[in-house]
Amino acid sequence: MRLSPPGWPRLSSALYYDDPLAAIDWLVTAFGFAVRVKIMDDGRLVHSELTLDEAVVMVASAHGDGPGQSPRALDGANTQSLALYIDEVDDFTARAEAAGAVVLKPPTTTDYGPEWWSDRSVELADPEGHRWWFMQRLRTG
Repeated sequence: MRLSPPGWPRLSSALYYDDPLAAIDWLVTAFGFAVRVKIMDDGRLVHSELTLDEAVVMVASAHGDGPGQSPRALDGANTQSLALYIDEVDDFTARAEAAGAVVLKPPTTTDYGPEWWSDRSVELADPEGHRWWFMQRLRTG
């Protein structure tokens, strides 16, 4: 089995936005992503890569009536949510909410028992309706 290229996790995601440039700015401000790559052509986003620690998310332009759509164009429908581990959920949530994130499920601690783990997590929506889970591992079984 081949390894992923340097700087790429085994799995990364691409999200489609009606306004990808605004989305990139918002993801940097609200969630703390860093822009690794942003390729433009005639004022249009061609490709982007954002990172948060080891995570890589590509932000792309929605394709009108094509397969890549923003949840905003689909009455809020989502086919996925992204899950990322972070260092601390509560301060992260406060920063994201101050930037306009919608809290879908407030920070909650879930304990799966002594042989498993305990996490603190929050579910947020970005301005176009993509759903994000941010989790903090409290205990490993």
